[in-house]
Amino acid sequence: MNTLRGTPRLRLPARARPGEVIELRMLIDHPMETGLHQGAPARDIIARVEVRQNDTPIFTADLANGTAANPYHALWVRLEDTASFTVTWTDEAGRSAQAKGAVRVA
Repeated sequence: MNTLRGTPRLRLPARARPGEVIELRMLIDHPMETGLHQGAPARDIIARVEVRQNDTPIFTADLANGTAANPYHALWVRLEDTASFTVTWTDEAGRSAQAKGAVRVA
């Protein structure tokens, strides 16, 4: 797997009650260079963010030129059972980075 530069982060609670809505906060350090400025490096942007819950996709976003550097996303999920989450960021060159976490429901 070709690794994307940058530090992927996923923040979520360690525990939740059945039926509770939790917030997933996702961030990756990345310069998001559009390549449109004179003398700037070639275009280098994250093109896709995908969130999986227990290996099932629950959120996907295709990003474009207007995305800020160090993109931050948040989403809310209602949990009934313990769940694992994987967030994958992929750039236009096919490089990717992942962050993983789990929430225990009790």
